[in-house]
This record gives sequence, structure tokens and C-alpha cells, in this order.
Amino acid sequence: MITDDPREARAFVTRQSGGVVYKPVWNTPYRVDGRPHSVWVREVRAADITDAVSICPHLFQAKVDKAFDARVTVVGDRLFGVRIDSPDLDWRRRQDAMTCTPIDVPAPVADAIAAYRAAFRLVYGAFDFAVTAAGDWYFLECNPNGQWAWQPEQTTAAIARALAEQLEKGPDT
Repeated sequence: MITDDPREARAFVTRQSGGVVYKPVWNTPYRVDGRPHSVWVREVRAADITDAVSICPHLFQAKVDKAFDARVTVVGDRLFGVRIDSPDLDWRRRQDAMTCTPIDVPAPVADAIAAYRAAFRLVYGAFDFAVTAAGDWYFLECNPNGQWAWQPEQTTAAIARALAEQLEKGPDT
């Protein structure tokens, strides 16, 4: 749910039995007392939501009881999957505490990514998923400019090659 209505946000949170996370719609760097800060994904309760939500749109999602995260970087019709194991709800918070390993993307997920990519005419996308212990993949978002150089070296090299090949082909392929 994306909203600037605190009542609507509280009602959404109340309806989610497994909890809710908040994440910024846009990550704008800011400073407090001269030190850089970021807003990380965090769990919220209805009581945490104040009238300050009315200042700008906020993004709330049902929390997934995940075993790990997955990032699927897509270049053209090529998919590069990485499993992300992190002690944090938001793996970006302490990247030194996470591990990444290549992972196969299940066929139904690959098909859904292809449909999404076609619908939005994307040549590139960084698709984020939460994966449960049962192996269910929950789509979180697609970053059309998502980073990829932090992934394992063989994955990074393969993505760089795919990007170069795609640029050589041009936008209409």
C-alpha cells in the first residue's frame, strides 16, 4: 500500500496478521548532526504510524516470513539469480554481514519476470523477492536501475558481459 493517509495506513497494518514493513518510496540521503543516515526497511505496528505520514507518500507491505532474500538481475531475456542471506530484515543495511550465492530461478518466477518485463518494456531490471522456507517466492519490487556490482564475482562478470552485449544489439532487441 502506498498512502499519505495515516488512518488508511493503520487500518492496513491492523489487517495483516503476519505483520507489516515500512520502506521508503525513494531513498534520499540525509544527515543528522553531520552524519549520513538512511531509512531502512523496518517492521511497523499501527501504533507506530503518526500523522507525519500525511506529509508524503509512504510504502507499507505485508511482512513475509522469509528464509532468505533473492535478487534476480535481468538483462534482455537473461536472468542472474542470487540468494541473499542476511541477519537483518533489510539486507542492504549491513552488507558486510550478508552472504550471496548464485541461485536458480524457478520457472514460474522466470515466466512472471518475463511477463513483467514485456508489459513495462524493460531491457534491464533488478527484481527483489522474499523466499520462504517452503520455497515460495514473494515479489517485492523491480528496480529499473538496481545495483549489481555487489554480487558474487562470477555473477557480476556475467551481468557486465550481458549488458555489453545488449548495448551492442541496441534497444529494439
